[in-house]
Amino acid sequence: MPRPAQPHAALESAVSDLTVAVGQLLRRLRSQTDPSDLNLSQHAVLSRLDQQGAMTTAELARAESMKPQSMGAILASLEQEGMVARQPHPTDGRQILFALTAGGTEVRRQRGLAKRAWLLAAMGTLEPEELQTVIAAIPLIKRLGES
Repeated sequence: MPRPAQPHAALESAVSDLTVAVGQLLRRLRSQTDPSDLNLSQHAVLSRLDQQGAMTTAELARAESMKPQSMGAILASLEQEGMVARQPHPTDGRQILFALTAGGTEVRRQRGLAKRAWLLAAMGTLEPEELQTVIAAIPLIKRLGES
């Protein structure tokens, strides 16, 4: 049986409110890491390398929707900081792969710990009913993110 549609104005308002709320939460989570820390593009590259393994500059640029020259600059800064390292491509000697180093993995781990600690403390301040509401909403928010 189809669900009744929400009135357009109510749905528009909910979308606006959810966008603002999610944005505020993300900004707050990001603020829990060292402000002199890496920028969002650098963190995105470290995350992608962590999840997908070694990649070429071109592959990373495509995956992050940016120009190869911009990705090259990001990789150069991460390499200088010891967070990524070059590796020979296993089948194409003309290409170079970039892989996460132990230092890059540690930066990701520390950043994740700081975010989790803040969120755990923040959720601990909620009333029991509020906490249950947030917990009940997690699968729905996850489903929206995957749609």
